[in-house]
Amino acid sequence: MSLLQKLTVVAAALPLLACAPFGWTSGAMAQTPQAKAAAKPAAKPAAKAAPAKSAAKPAAKSAAKPAAKPPAAAAGHAEPMLIGQFGTWGAYTATPNGKKVCFALAKPSSSKTNPPNRPRDPSYVFISTRPAEKVANEVSVMIGYGLKPGSEGSVEIGGSRFAMYTQGDGLWIKNAAEEERLVDALRRGSDAVVKGTSAKGTESIDTFPLKGLSQALDKLAQECRR
Repeated sequence: MSLLQKLTVVAAALPLLACAPFGWTSGAMAQTPQAKAAAKPAAKPAAKAAPAKSAAKPAAKSAAKPAAKPPAAAAGHAEPMLIGQFGTWGAYTATPNGKKVCFALAKPSSSKTNPPNRPRDPSYVFISTRPAEKVANEVSVMIGYGLKPGSEGSVEIGGSRFAMYTQGDGLWIKNAAEEERLVDALRRGSDAVVKGTSAKGTESIDTFPLKGLSQALDKLAQECRR
């Protein structure tokens, strides 16, 4: 699975996070300044030029509709469904392009930056299983801002440290052969500390509670056999 496809699956999961533990809304992306700016110019010519009125209105509508839809709907993804909540970990299923995806998702209990209080989007850990691709428990972390190109992040659980490669605002296991060991450590640990460096040199430290993750992954293992 390409990095772009991974990020598409992650983006498709975001709309349902309006549910209890996260408090994010599916329409948030539609309210960005970029989305608003994109919709306004298409609507203005209709009011000024009568001959262009009939042509301008459909254009304005077609431009506005995609911005108003959550990413999952725009990409043709079946809406993710929560099948269990285990501590801070939610277990979800979705069917993008007719292929089942199961994933566990959690946000950190604490997030810090150095220098302190630097703005960024929420971070979260995403562990996905895609039976059609024979992929199980693939770990990724979204940090919440663009990471420094070529930098290395890390996930630390107890005394174990796993190097993570960076791309955009995401982290993935650097050595794929270690992913199973990483998942096992996540299952057994109490907290995971994720570190990364932004494109501007800001260091981030996110702590994710691991209580409930093992149960969430077991639930997903059952669900993805069907």
